[in-house]
Amino acid sequence: MVKEKRTIHEYHLNRNQPDKPQFAIHDLNSYLKRNMGDATRPHIHSFYQIIWFKSGNGSHFVDFKKYEVYKNALFFIEKNQVHYFDQNACYNGVLIHFNETFLVQKDNKTDFFLKCSIFNNPYQQPSCCIDSHIGSVLDEYIRQMTRELQQEETFGKEELLRACLKSLLIQVQRKKNELEKIESRDPFARDNKRAQLIRLVNLVEEHYNKALAVSEYAKLLCISPRTLSDITRQLLNKTPSQMVQERIILEAQRLLLHSSQNINQIGYHLGFEDPSYFVKYFKKHTGMAPSEFRKSVS
Repeated sequence: MVKEKRTIHEYHLNRNQPDKPQFAIHDLNSYLKRNMGDATRPHIHSFYQIIWFKSGNGSHFVDFKKYEVYKNALFFIEKNQVHYFDQNACYNGVLIHFNETFLVQKDNKTDFFLKCSIFNNPYQQPSCCIDSHIGSVLDEYIRQMTRELQQEETFGKEELLRACLKSLLIQVQRKKNELEKIESRDPFARDNKRAQLIRLVNLVEEHYNKALAVSEYAKLLCISPRTLSDITRQLLNKTPSQMVQERIILEAQRLLLHSSQNINQIGYHLGFEDPSYFVKYFKKHTGMAPSEFRKSVS
């Protein structure tokens, strides 16, 4: 019997094809029936995905964690985040796909993603529940975007789609903030710290395998290491070093489970020149050796 190699499948939305749409909306039920084989296998996207489960109960899996699916659950899947659906094809809802370049324009000095934390915080649950009032508002944006997508190329089409998508995300972010019951005497200071945290998350995503010191991350953010530590402690109760360590371990787990690379190759990929040190590092932070993790999950 030939053992099938574990692979992590990667999907793209017209990547490197700027003349084609960088945005798409799908009926969830139809999409799952059409792509059940692919959707139920662990995979990643180079685009962002919003999954709105309007009805149906089951589970959704995001980075080794199982999350409950329930009526009016919204999931926010970041690019390069491993996830997959369960075998339930009876969900009803909506899928929204978009590339980062669709939402964030190069000439826009204010990065919208720095204000919208639903996609940029790996330390929070990737889902939330919305009520019927917010649901009706989101439905109207989706109807308008669907109508626009069905139109031939016309004046301002992409700008209208982008405005509707941003409006939808703003409504969800407002609801999320409300559910979190955020309290602060200085909302501006809170938002500024959140923006700095999201910038840090993005920098860690870019450099986690380069062994940068906390002081180097602080320099990239134009703040002091102490200020950086204060931000992560206040908002996450973690140190910057812990954030980097957790990102390294997450990527190691992804590769151990979803790739056929051997442990030495994975260590090199993550920036460890000494494979034995990678094994010790992984065991220190997970309680088991990489080979044990791979066997236990298999």
